[in-house]
Amino acid sequence: MPEYNPNAIEKKWQKIWDEDKTFHSEIDHDKEKFYGLVEFPYPSGQGLHVGHPRPYTALDVVSRKRRLEGYNVLYPMGWDAFGLPTENYAIKNKIHPAIVTENNIKNFKAQLKSIGFSFDWDREVNTTDPDYYKWSQWIFIQLYIHGLAYKNEMSVNWCPSCQVGLANEEVVDGKCERCGTEVVHKMKNQWMLKITEYADRLIDDLDDVDYEDRIKAQQINWIGRSKGANVNFAIKDSNYKLTIYTTRPDTIFGVSYMVISPEHPALDEFKEKITNFDEVVSYQEEARKKSDFERAELNKDKTGVMLEGITAINPLSGKEIPIWVSDYVLMSYGTGAIMAVPAHDSRDFEFAKKFDMPIVQVYETEGEAELPLTDINKGRAINSEFLNGLEVADAKQKAIEFIEENNLGEATTNFKLRDWVFSRQRYWGEPIPMIYCEEHGWNPVDESELPIKLPEVETYEPTATGESPLSEIEKFVTTTCPVCGGPAKRETDTMPQWAGSSWYYLRYMDPHNTEAIASEEALDYYSPIDWYNGGMEHTTLHLLYSRFWHKFLYDMGVVPTKEPYQKRTSHGMILGEDHQKMSKSRGNVVNPDDIIRDYGADTLRTYEMFIGDFGSTAIWSDEGVRGCRKYLERVYNMIELVEDGDDYSKDLEIAIHQTIKKVSEDYENLKFNTAIASLMSLSNDMRSLGKITKADFKTYIILLNPVAPHLTEELWELAGFEGKLNEAAWPTFDEKKLVLDEFEMPVQINGKMRGKVIMAMDASEDDAVEAAKSDNNISSHLENKEIRKVIYVPGKILNIVVA
Repeated sequence: MPEYNPNAIEKKWQKIWDEDKTFHSEIDHDKEKFYGLVEFPYPSGQGLHVGHPRPYTALDVVSRKRRLEGYNVLYPMGWDAFGLPTENYAIKNKIHPAIVTENNIKNFKAQLKSIGFSFDWDREVNTTDPDYYKWSQWIFIQLYIHGLAYKNEMSVNWCPSCQVGLANEEVVDGKCERCGTEVVHKMKNQWMLKITEYADRLIDDLDDVDYEDRIKAQQINWIGRSKGANVNFAIKDSNYKLTIYTTRPDTIFGVSYMVISPEHPALDEFKEKITNFDEVVSYQEEARKKSDFERAELNKDKTGVMLEGITAINPLSGKEIPIWVSDYVLMSYGTGAIMAVPAHDSRDFEFAKKFDMPIVQVYETEGEAELPLTDINKGRAINSEFLNGLEVADAKQKAIEFIEENNLGEATTNFKLRDWVFSRQRYWGEPIPMIYCEEHGWNPVDESELPIKLPEVETYEPTATGESPLSEIEKFVTTTCPVCGGPAKRETDTMPQWAGSSWYYLRYMDPHNTEAIASEEALDYYSPIDWYNGGMEHTTLHLLYSRFWHKFLYDMGVVPTKEPYQKRTSHGMILGEDHQKMSKSRGNVVNPDDIIRDYGADTLRTYEMFIGDFGSTAIWSDEGVRGCRKYLERVYNMIELVEDGDDYSKDLEIAIHQTIKKVSEDYENLKFNTAIASLMSLSNDMRSLGKITKADFKTYIILLNPVAPHLTEELWELAGFEGKLNEAAWPTFDEKKLVLDEFEMPVQINGKMRGKVIMAMDASEDDAVEAAKSDNNISSHLENKEIRKVIYVPGKILNIVVA
């Protein structure tokens, strides 16, 4: 028999799968469907790294198992190919982004095929294909028609390096998530999407899906729903009211001052009354130089100016309180004004101490404690007039009732979530399909004109004005109004990269449809996605945006389910051998091409599944790779042990049934490392036995097939089994054969071992004693002796005590 040559075997089977379209899926109402989805990659110039195959292999294992179980499996792949990195590369190297993208995809696809994933390549999608982004544009038009897309002049996060506006979600620690440049603020007219309209449903509908708890928590925390009240603090001697939002209206008796944002309109309203307004203006100028992140997160040293000449009235106590302006309060969050309860808030306490303001405790706790007392979810109200003596829940309720009865405000649900900034001033993205006419304002293009294609440009450089490069192409900009036919201008901003990835899973269901996103039949058959796996870094924004778009399409009647993904799991990152995140600068990146060349794709797949707990960070180990290669080589050589036999070997029967159960359950629970460990253990048992039946071998290679598909297909053929392995049936286990029916029971006489007898596992004590007596060796020690006591542990041991 020839030596194990993984490269030859893998190329052979990849060619067969391609030619036979082995993994192609079509609607088949006679079969139950399984739709497994992995996040489609951004095709960067660097190609795949060894982190990519981990999630792809995991769902590939599940998908291959499902096919063997008789499911009609849809497991697709595509490309999330618009975005800044490609455009920046194109600018630097003077290559059109479309050519860069085409080359990158070609490389990525070759790499994915070389690993042997069972993707249905007939359903491949590419977000930069006009036939694809036509439907991204169509969805945007529907959002506009239904009042969920609007244009707004606003202060946006601006990256001076990328020269593009960013959503709040794309700013990490005050910096652009793409390039790391410090973000500044700039006034821009931006397209916005009203994701806030769906805030409640985006939380409540999580009850209906099977997501990991940590993923649900990320969604819930980002949306940030809280229940409380909007409360009006009147400015003395005026009809003007400062509205604040609070989740703790029961603490209002402890308010000793208010703080408003430097951008709050009350400052202009009362500039004639504020006697130190010049000081306020100077403070506003300083605040404008800081990002929101610097103001809210980094601003440890609290600064501010007390407004002289105006004060506010505490609506519950009636006391006069000062108003301050401070840059840690943001106009973009809440109402731009806050009430300060320094006894029970660390930030307010520091501010009150610094500027020598009153501190009033309104909750008592057991024992002595220093202020501020920030944990006041329990306790009784004090110094709070009509709330005194009430527990927290009752005090909250009574405070809200008082506020509403006296027209001081209203009970309110608030969210941290803000509407989605959807405009990007770049070239490499989907053109936003809107037209502006002086007489009729903004209107969508006629749907018959879709897609609005990206025009060819000579330069992709952002313009000096911060506008999209499209703004300088007169032929593209100049058009006619869809309402009156008069002269008009196209929108020149493009969509963010999030657009194409917010609905791509729908296009996989029917990727070549020219009349709709997908046919009603395809949507009904394949929806929802049964299992979606991806990185934890995408379980907040991408998941939130795609769930929002899906819910909107559900409301329109386009899709049949209110949630896109029934199950969502995530994987841990693979670090370099130096325990650091892989990066070119650290020189610790492992190229999967090198692993495949030296050890084979099945070794790469096996190692990535064996490396450790799937949901946790794992450390790459070259030694571990070599260990998996040796294991697969031993499996390859096991064929030399095979003898005829349609039944399991008696000595292996229990181990095989146990392994079927273990591997079947572990694959479903993403416990690939323990599944592979059990297969390694069974292979040791088989080799120790020295011979195995065809039945033993057949079951073994089917169980291993989802992890190492090339090797197992080859062994299936070499063993002479009928058809191809991918057409076989997944093995089942017999509960009765998971444990031994009989065992060799040790028998002791007065505590000394005198022999062993074969017994049923559930034999009675009488049966055990009789079996001992019938054994010649043991019975000689019982002759002419009185049995005083019998100690019997079923399935373990028998001890007979004699006189």
